[in-house]
Amino acid sequence: MIIILTFLIYFVAIEHLGIMAMEIFGKPEQQAKTFGMPLSFVHQAPAKAALGNMGIYNGMLAVVILASQWVLTGRARLITTALLLVYIVIVAIYGSLTVKKSIFWLQGMPALVTFIVLLTQLV
Repeated sequence: MIIILTFLIYFVAIEHLGIMAMEIFGKPEQQAKTFGMPLSFVHQAPAKAALGNMGIYNGMLAVVILASQWVLTGRARLITTALLLVYIVIVAIYGSLTVKKSIFWLQGMPALVTFIVLLTQLV
């Protein structure tokens, strides 16, 4: 079970690196399509700044998830990872309610499944 959990944790981290790349480096057309925003909005400087800011958050979240796997051990690693996964699920729920419904399925569901698997290791 620990191998499955490790795979899922790395999957969530890599997914957030991909989201970061799309938010920071993606072409405006792809950003508009991916995030359900009008292209005219994505071309505006404030939207570019907001996407970059969100990208930094997603990238740093991925880095902290990965770092916690390499630096922490035992229960501390599991609890830290659980907190980060809960954070992702909460943000995905908010995003699905305010921006685009698919955010929960694409971002929140992998984190939720990983969290549930992680809980089996905490008990």
